[in-house]
Amino acid sequence: MPIYEYRCQDCGKGHEILLRRREERVACPACGSKKLTRLFSTFAAHAGASPCPAADACPSGGSCHGGDCPLA
Repeated sequence: MPIYEYRCQDCGKGHEILLRRREERVACPACGSKKLTRLFSTFAAHAGASPCPAADACPSGGSCHGGDCPLA
């Protein structure tokens, strides 16, 4: 089952959603809106030092999307 990334058009929040079928209808977990845009995403691999200064304390391991890290 693939995990897709979505951004809600109503509240602007981003979410990762696990889908059983690609054509399954999804709703925003934050506001319930069905107006979601699927985002293009790729896998990430890190080697060596992280460019994020807060990577050790970051719940995502320093791999924040779009530079919106609350710790940096």
